[in-house]
Amino acid sequence: MRRRTRALGLLTTLLLTGGGILHAAPASATPAQASAGTSAVKRTAECQGDWLPATPTSAQVMSGEVQFLDLPPVKIGQAINWRWSPYKNRSWDMVFSSLRWVGRLVADYETSGDDKLLARATELIKSWVESNPRGGSGASQYAWQEHPIALRAPVLVCLSRHVKASWLTGSLVDHARMLADPALYEKGHNHGLDQDIALLRIGCRTGHKEWSELAIRRMTGSVKLDIDSQGALQEQAPRYGIYVHERLKVGMEAIEDCGRKVPAEIKKRWATLEGYITHATEPSGFMVPIGDGGADVKPAGYEHPKKTVQVFRAGYVFGRTKWDEPGSAYYSIRFGPGLKFHGHEDHMGVTYYAQGHDVLVEAGFHSYERSAYRYWTMSPEAHNVPVVVGRPFRGRTATSLVGSSVKDGRQVYRFADKAYGVRRDRTVLVNHGDDLMAVLDTVPAGERIRGYWHLDPALTPVSTSGGRVVVKDKAGWKATLVQLAMPSCTPVGGQSVVRGQTGPYQGWVSPSYMGKVPASVVVSPPAGSLLTVVVPGTGDPDVTCSGGRVTVTTSDGATSFRATAGNLS
Repeated sequence: MRRRTRALGLLTTLLLTGGGILHAAPASATPAQASAGTSAVKRTAECQGDWLPATPTSAQVMSGEVQFLDLPPVKIGQAINWRWSPYKNRSWDMVFSSLRWVGRLVADYETSGDDKLLARATELIKSWVESNPRGGSGASQYAWQEHPIALRAPVLVCLSRHVKASWLTGSLVDHARMLADPALYEKGHNHGLDQDIALLRIGCRTGHKEWSELAIRRMTGSVKLDIDSQGALQEQAPRYGIYVHERLKVGMEAIEDCGRKVPAEIKKRWATLEGYITHATEPSGFMVPIGDGGADVKPAGYEHPKKTVQVFRAGYVFGRTKWDEPGSAYYSIRFGPGLKFHGHEDHMGVTYYAQGHDVLVEAGFHSYERSAYRYWTMSPEAHNVPVVVGRPFRGRTATSLVGSSVKDGRQVYRFADKAYGVRRDRTVLVNHGDDLMAVLDTVPAGERIRGYWHLDPALTPVSTSGGRVVVKDKAGWKATLVQLAMPSCTPVGGQSVVRGQTGPYQGWVSPSYMGKVPASVVVSPPAGSLLTVVVPGTGDPDVTCSGGRVTVTTSDGATSFRATAGNLS
């Protein structure tokens, strides 16, 4: 992740799930347009719409007890300490500073006419403004960082629809100047989109045409960098596609509210992003947890394309047997540009879902906290990748897709890079119908490669011998991982299964934000050329190999493929 982005990508964790926050204290301001009644007031475009999180509710904020990020609720009290950090959690602190939770009060004031909501919102925002002067030594750590600025500015615009005060006008100008500063602009990133929306809202509200025009111009150019012509998001975490899709909708509405025409390029990129989101969604309905993407993200309301297999130049392969069938097979593979933004060092990593079960999974996304566990989840060893033994890893190395064959019943992909200073090759074959995945890893003569295979936490080992590992879940469903040395076709024994190790970390999966559970990881012994075959649905497949032809026989039938010259077909 980049300089300013490094600290603030966290906030999107909350925004994707409607994560909310807390309550705050009074100030001495009186709303200029508050009335004594409780009838609804005029709704405004600046205060209504999809830009506010669903939680906390106004009732929670008014009660003074709020929670977010699944952390226990907190009591704030009447005298707000805007530097308070009850959990020492960066995400919590930044959402607190964004004030988006206060915007909920103003929005609900418009629909209910409850003056108390507007009064509380005014008190809270005035307290923040007075306690966090721009450039002041007493300001909170996140007060004037680029993303909280972008998310807080629309709240101030919303309040300005009902409150006239010099402190509010002055703060809007401060925010606009920071948003317009090119040194703070996050071009081609979801933060930049939020900055565009904020500057546009201020420009339109205050009549500063140069601000609104700059925002639209920036948004148009930035979206072309963040979403490519195939609709793939460039931030290396598919779940951020949901956030960008939702925020672009807000951006387009803001442009129309300003009396402007939405540029065609923005509409086009917004529409194509939908296909990327659905391709990155497993048959279970949950997104595949690639990069900074949790395993509990479940997109809704997106139309899927007709194609069941899609290769995105941005570095993704997504494939499935059928749409709209929870029991169909699904896989993902990572390649492409080196790590940036919300990516992990996961190149050549695969995931595999079959027969209604996750089989091969990622360690996932835990949090943005600076911890040893967080850094492990980003490392190659936390993904289903080949590691060259004895060679130092070169981070941010690009990986190429050097060949592919895509047919209805079988797909094959070959990848190569020099992430360890020497060439490593991985070929992935996925067979549908008789489901199986075969992965061939090779390195130059004299080198050795080791594979990591992260299994779904629900799967536990039944046996490990003869070059195969059999796992099952509590219901008795089984899967088998078989490993053969190539080109000799001899079984490779000596696999270890690691689960819940902490020194160093290995054998964990994060199913949700700040959560982690033990999960089995198969670590293969070093080999010069290693074929791994994953067979779902059985604990006793018959795997034979002769003359480079591998045949896998189960009770459902036999499937064959060729494994020769470092390739599969």
